[in-house]
Amino acid sequence: MRKNTRKSAAKAALARQPEGIDVLAELAALKAMTVPELQGKWRVMFGEPAPNASRGNLELRIGYRIQELAHGGIKPATRRTLDALAAEVASGAPGPLIADPRRPIPGTKLVREWQGEEQVVTVLTDGFEWQGRRFKSLSAAVRAITGSHWNGWKFFGLAHGAEARP
Repeated sequence: MRKNTRKSAAKAALARQPEGIDVLAELAALKAMTVPELQGKWRVMFGEPAPNASRGNLELRIGYRIQELAHGGIKPATRRTLDALAAEVASGAPGPLIADPRRPIPGTKLVREWQGEEQVVTVLTDGFEWQGRRFKSLSAAVRAITGSHWNGWKFFGLAHGAEARP
């Protein structure tokens, strides 16, 4: 994600307005603007040329910026979480934010008796395996076992707070 490097010109432009920004009036005014006017507003709000001439995109992003300046942006903790998620997605390797904490380490064998037969699902680094078939989720593997929709974690007693089945 790109760091928040917007110039203070946008804040200064809104700060010059009377106390308290009328956000609704500002947003309504965007609908009446032409695309060149929106591009000019973009330059004032962001301190740089508009990235494109898409009316919908300009209205949406300028509208968000107006609200951000009037009410404050996202909290620093939320920003850190979003940055960490973006880094995990960019690296291609799930980290602590994406990986499910219930997920056992790869190689673990999950065993459950179902309708008198022992069912064994092996945990892989990128999914699960049952009877030589690979599945992206444990629930998909359990569906193949049972023929109906189940929460895979609950089926094997791995749901958060659930106790292991005897």
